[in-house]
Amino acid sequence: MMPSFLSPSLSRLGLWASGLILVLGFLKLISLLLRRQKLARAMESFPGPPTHWFFGHSREMQQTGSLDKVVSWAHQFPYAHPLWFGQFIGFLNIYEPDYAKAVYSRGDPKATDVYDFLLPWIGKGLLVLEGPKWFQHRKLLTPGFHYDVLKPYVVVFAESVSAMLDKWEKKAREDKCFDIFSDVGHMALDTLMKCTFGKGDSGLSQRDSSYYLAVSDLTLLIQQRMQSFQYHNDFVYRLSPDGRRFLRACQVAHDHTDQVIRERKAALQDEKEQRKIQNRRHLDFLDILLGAQDGDGIKLSDADLRAEVDTFMFEGHDTTTSGICWFLYCMAQYPEHQHRCREEAREILGDRDSFQWDDLSKMTYLTMCIKECFRLYPPVPQVYRQLSKPVTFVDGRSLPAGSLVSLHIYALHRNSAVWPDPEVFDPLRFSPENASGRHPFAFMPFSAGPRNCIGQQFAMNEIKVVTALCLLRFEFSLDPSRPPIKDLQLILRSKNGIHLRLKSLSPGSGK
Repeated sequence: MMPSFLSPSLSRLGLWASGLILVLGFLKLISLLLRRQKLARAMESFPGPPTHWFFGHSREMQQTGSLDKVVSWAHQFPYAHPLWFGQFIGFLNIYEPDYAKAVYSRGDPKATDVYDFLLPWIGKGLLVLEGPKWFQHRKLLTPGFHYDVLKPYVVVFAESVSAMLDKWEKKAREDKCFDIFSDVGHMALDTLMKCTFGKGDSGLSQRDSSYYLAVSDLTLLIQQRMQSFQYHNDFVYRLSPDGRRFLRACQVAHDHTDQVIRERKAALQDEKEQRKIQNRRHLDFLDILLGAQDGDGIKLSDADLRAEVDTFMFEGHDTTTSGICWFLYCMAQYPEHQHRCREEAREILGDRDSFQWDDLSKMTYLTMCIKECFRLYPPVPQVYRQLSKPVTFVDGRSLPAGSLVSLHIYALHRNSAVWPDPEVFDPLRFSPENASGRHPFAFMPFSAGPRNCIGQQFAMNEIKVVTALCLLRFEFSLDPSRPPIKDLQLILRSKNGIHLRLKSLSPGSGK
């Protein structure tokens, strides 16, 4: 039993603690209100859609589909409009080429209000770094994407897709529509594991599959958190079921990366393993990271290594999966373009079994179709910046330093002032004569400016090889009963998958 003389002391301590929590909560609220006032004042000259008193624009976007809702607002408010996630995070949402150029031709940092949600997962890698450290990492990583490094990957791409296509042969014989997203996701992860870690040809292990599921969970949870004001506070989020699920998925991703890095470092201590690595047909991304050093001989720390590997795995596998799946959907939707891409691939391949590096530049019609698919279905539909200095736009309106800007790539690519009949799939938009006079910031699937995607050539090469081989093996058609429902989860997914019917074109398939 507690001594009676301690009861008043504990009671007073409880009151003091309660009072302190109330004061801190009040100060936080004042800070949020002042910040909201500052952001709102910065966007005073930009009219926009009405906001909900608590949810901002988030609830309406969730109810009606955020992507097409913003396109409808873009018709109503040319150039830009305010976009609020809850009442305290407000962006100027832009979707016009000159507005995009005004911000994205500079090196402004990523908006911490959004990208800080990624930090527990990918750490401070190239995606979220800023200032001298970003420049240092960019310089160290650039050699990893030189064409001499990328050349041997063409064979890797072909090997990984071959296993998926063999699986699809069995599914095609059942003559049923099926969702391609998961298979493409596993194939893209297998490819990236080979290019990043030098993984063998044994397919995905149980650990790799767990990593794939963890990454899928993480992208969904981060997008949901961004649109849920009550989860913007780290303490509150970690106490929630979603927050606990997020931390578990982070642990799976980190364990996977850490183990691979440990195994590679251990291998480098063994002379026999060193010779094996040196005799491999290509360097992998981890080799390049482990050997990278700046002019002063400074290498990446272990934390930097994990951050860059996790960043590359996230950006290189999920975005590529999205791009390939939506491309195959477009081909199923437009069989005349599918046929033309297939004939081009056959002509390039001739009597060979697979593609070589020099073939990629010959895939002109396929490349135009990929770009048109990226226009309609950009793998990353929305990106964010925080202004490090004021900006004045082409129409004279301006934003002060510290303002938040959202580039809505999905709406930019459907801007009818730039793209006539924007909902029409027309690959000839990207013919040399049609593309030559277009605004350089009208088409931004890989962002633009100094902070553009460092791996865009890697991604384009993989998508070309994979889609060409898919079209040579199968004819794709739609499942009219299950059209995809676009869903923004950092990358562009479909809520109900992408269901297609496949007809095998292989000799002896009986089709």
